[in-house]
Amino acid sequence: MLPNLGDGDAAATGFLYSRSYTVVAMTRSHFPEFEVVPAVDMQDGEVVQLVQGERGTEKTYGDPVEAAERWVDEGAETLHLVDLDGAFEGERENAPAVDAILDAVDVDVQLGGGIRTAEDAVDLLDRGVDRVILGTAAIENPEIVEVISDEHPDSVMVSLDAKDGEVLVSGWTEGTGLDPAEAAVRYEELGAGAILFTDVDVEGQLDGVQTHVVQGVVDAVDIPVVASGGVATLDDIETLREAGAAAVVVGTALYEGRFTLREAMDV
Repeated sequence: MLPNLGDGDAAATGFLYSRSYTVVAMTRSHFPEFEVVPAVDMQDGEVVQLVQGERGTEKTYGDPVEAAERWVDEGAETLHLVDLDGAFEGERENAPAVDAILDAVDVDVQLGGGIRTAEDAVDLLDRGVDRVILGTAAIENPEIVEVISDEHPDSVMVSLDAKDGEVLVSGWTEGTGLDPAEAAVRYEELGAGAILFTDVDVEGQLDGVQTHVVQGVVDAVDIPVVASGGVATLDDIETLREAGAAAVVVGTALYEGRFTLREAMDV
């Protein structure tokens, strides 16, 4: 368990620095308009969706490359890829599927799960990934965000996955004591190009979104905030758009046919 993000614990968390940082607001080059981003979460080489991020709750939806091609055919401009084996185990077991998707589609790709070092991130960016999503690595070593951003500006999306108001790491299995809005501000200062905020309380349940928790992060920063978790209806998407989210990641609702990607994009 990592300590709280308060002044007294700042040095322990790595959030205390010897020099000041200039906050540079990201131009919305990646999200010039509100986007609906299909999720392609991968485990053991298959597309899966988990309930509240818990292993053993997964439902499978077939081949990752076929899923990616389907969403692009239906109009997706960005794909959200997650290597769940990497998130849980620290090893990017689904790297072959990621490479195949990069070869198969010509849209922006953001990738998370198992990216633990700056070298890993830069390698992925050099190979064609547009944005790397850092969760555990950014919490444990915040300066990694600055290191990567210096070489690849606007390419780092910091993932803040929260349950009961606390940021989680290690595949949503370990609490940190960090408040998501406060953490978002610090990562913006370090050069993060965007924040991915996942509401684990509602993730994968198709029970709707909790707007207030997303709103808190949106209000705290100037960089784009991408919302994820709980989307069940087109009204949920509209609610998140009105809350100021730059984009919304949708998984289970699309795979279960609650609505089509085109319907979601027309909200």
